[in-house]
Amino acid sequence: MSEAEFEVLLLAGRFEVRGSCAYTLRLAAGLGEQGISARVITPDARLVDAPCRAQLKIQEFPRLNTPLWDEMVQRTLLHELRSQAPHLIHIQSQRILKQGDWLARKLKRPYVLTMHEHLARGARLKLDREYCRRIIAVSESVRDDLRNHMQVPPELVTVIPSGVETRTPPDLSPPLAPGHVPVIGTAGPLEAVKGIPYFLGAARQVLGVRRDLEFLVAGAGPEEANLRRVARELEIADKVTFVPYVLGFSDSLAAIDIFCLPSLQQGLGTIMLEAMALGRPVIATSVGGVSSVIREGETGLVVPPQNSGELARRILELLDQPARARAIGAQARKLVVERYSMSTMVHRTAELYREIVPVGAHV
Repeated sequence: MSEAEFEVLLLAGRFEVRGSCAYTLRLAAGLGEQGISARVITPDARLVDAPCRAQLKIQEFPRLNTPLWDEMVQRTLLHELRSQAPHLIHIQSQRILKQGDWLARKLKRPYVLTMHEHLARGARLKLDREYCRRIIAVSESVRDDLRNHMQVPPELVTVIPSGVETRTPPDLSPPLAPGHVPVIGTAGPLEAVKGIPYFLGAARQVLGVRRDLEFLVAGAGPEEANLRRVARELEIADKVTFVPYVLGFSDSLAAIDIFCLPSLQQGLGTIMLEAMALGRPVIATSVGGVSSVIREGETGLVVPPQNSGELARRILELLDQPARARAIGAQARKLVVERYSMSTMVHRTAELYREIVPVGAHV
């Protein structure tokens, strides 16, 4: 590959089971094809396999985003970067904004921030107006929240949806294919805001109608023990498989026939997009950025949040109409290929970088 135009530093939080972490890895992998050198700094990359860490130039600074963000960590990081400072810093989420803002001021470099989610009402973004050049919102919903509730100037916000891999495994079976037990699943960080107890409540209702089903919950997080307890209390534990602590969800999503997103709040839904890219029909709650992706009855089905009964009804609807479920999955895949591919996300992000980095900058 020819000499890169310039270098961008992707400053990330701890790599864990969430779509925003996959966003960083995909961006880092794709920027080289755009002629931009990228390196990743994170406090913890243990979930990223060693070859990927080496290929993507991932460096770990273990106390980067903890209360022990002290002078020693700061000095070490600055020493590492000052000899060859990046031309641009891309802060990967609001969770690492404090450190990224500080680093931009010390290195006198512009920065971009990606917002993957809505902030709590009353919260404020503390941005350095000298060095913050743009905020990437992953959906129109996140953009509107930034403008209307965070008082962020409209010209500072650009919508670039998260992108996903659109190639499908050659041996991937169509959803609800005859001759196998259907699997209804969800995936993502196991947090209260993801609404997974409502998914389990729906599972119990569906199993009251038909038993030839399996349910899957893929992910990890603080709610895992509680969710396992809920499954036992609902007396469906024998029908629910938990797939814990994996950074990627490709195997789990390929095994699912119907994907459910029961979130109470959602910036966009990257893992939902991954399921759609595999041609899986999706049932999602009508929150946040979901409405920019799901067209009711065409690219998915929409249900109210916190409503296990309605979610169960729509699951049974698709189980009873497998041909319709496959048609919805096909339309969902078509939409993702056209609008939410990884290559589109990387290209648009690289173009945004070029608007910010001075012409003629070289590594």
